[in-house]
Amino acid sequence: MKKKFQNSKTETIVYFICSLAGLLLVWQLAVSFTSLQKVMPSPFVVLGFIGESLTQKIGGKILPLHILASLKRVFVGYFLACIIGIPLGILMGCSKTGKAIVKPIFELLRPIPGLAWIPLAILWFGIGETSKYFIICVSAIVSIILNAYAGASQVDQTLVGAARMLGAKPAQIFLYITLPASVPQIFAGLQVGLSSSWMAVIAAEMIRANEGAGWIITTGMESGNTVQILAGMISIGLVGLLLASLLRLIERGLCSWNIQGR
Repeated sequence: MKKKFQNSKTETIVYFICSLAGLLLVWQLAVSFTSLQKVMPSPFVVLGFIGESLTQKIGGKILPLHILASLKRVFVGYFLACIIGIPLGILMGCSKTGKAIVKPIFELLRPIPGLAWIPLAILWFGIGETSKYFIICVSAIVSIILNAYAGASQVDQTLVGAARMLGAKPAQIFLYITLPASVPQIFAGLQVGLSSSWMAVIAAEMIRANEGAGWIITTGMESGNTVQILAGMISIGLVGLLLASLLRLIERGLCSWNIQGR
């Protein structure tokens, strides 16, 4: 029975629930018996606020609609990062010429954090939705490019050489060898990029937004509402966890051969 429990989905779920319960217990004890209660509300107060906000409006909208607004921004910026980053990363990994052209520019821009682009985003695109998409895109694109490049550059050259000897064309080598071998690394970059996008949405929504999970936090800060700030943070954390889990499920479906080989 013990062996069946170990390394099973039930074990993961049990440990996850225990971990959350432990966190809530420590939080409750801290606000009950320390001076933290002066600045931090009880977890049950925050969870109660989240429950109420499912039906009661915060700034004109209920919490699920705020989250959907943030998700829309994230998916647009993330999609742009994917369609730009994956081809660039593969180009650097497969082509010496492409690497020579793209990599110097990439290495120059790579250390610049997404938040540093906010002033330029406002100057270039104004304070509308486009600037938010831009900030989310630049926050996600670095990890996507890096992992796509790593995957394409680490392809087994023995397989490539064998395919050439058998008469395979460059397009066939790319489709049947390079791309499949790069997929696990690409998915690793997509996971990191999605997390970066979701974190960047808070910064993006600080640029004159009137809805979104980040907006909930900033308005809570302006009004001194700690409960609303924590509710927004918890909502962002839960949605980020769900997004990461969803991407891992997709990876398991598309890269089952790689998962099983670990």
